[in-house]
Amino acid sequence: MAKQPHLLVEDGDVAEIVLLPGDPGRVDRIAGHCDSSEVVAENREYKIVNAEYEGTPLSICSTGIGSPSAAIAVEELAAVGVETVLRVGTTGALQSGIEIGDMVVANGAAKDEGTTGRYESDTFPAVPDYEVLSGLVDAAEANDEDVHVGPVATDDAFYAETDEYVDAWESAGVLAVEMEAASIFTLARRKGLRSGAICTVDGNLVEGTQKGETDDEELPEKAKNNVERAIDIALDAAASL
Repeated sequence: MAKQPHLLVEDGDVAEIVLLPGDPGRVDRIAGHCDSSEVVAENREYKIVNAEYEGTPLSICSTGIGSPSAAIAVEELAAVGVETVLRVGTTGALQSGIEIGDMVVANGAAKDEGTTGRYESDTFPAVPDYEVLSGLVDAAEANDEDVHVGPVATDDAFYAETDEYVDAWESAGVLAVEMEAASIFTLARRKGLRSGAICTVDGNLVEGTQKGETDDEELPEKAKNNVERAIDIALDAAASL
């Protein structure tokens, strides 16, 4: 099989389980928590590293921002034999009381994006694999983390999340909004892969705290290293899977 056109990998190049951050820079942060790591490929928004964590081989692949690029990543990873994909990202909370630094594990994702509609009707659910979901919750609890488990919204338009959208999501009991989970869950289901997602809260839309508005020195302690803590949980879950 020829190399995949965007990820630039082929059969045997990556592990069976892959962590999916959005930010290419976060690939290196995750690799820094591992026992060993090696860059496999780097192209556009995609950076892939092979690593080992507590004896478990895994890969880390950035997806870029949004569902279109995330779907490309899952398509091409599935084509080279990957079996499990696990999103590790950030999210904006949609319920009062969910604080910056809290963890959200998604048990489903609203398809408020355009990518999955090209594959199937929005009546088909975008949900994670139960084993991966359970593994993330168990890993969070083992790390003494308070974790919110529930539905998230996946939205395409970061700058078009109006008050009307936020009000509707809040009223429906949706915990948070992010930009990739629905496409990852949908493509994984269609390709026969296991999937899951854990996101750390970096703002709360209903309480008026937006991503990037708060100085690090003003953050509560649990928010200062929230991404690092989410990485540890994801890696522990990957090892258990």
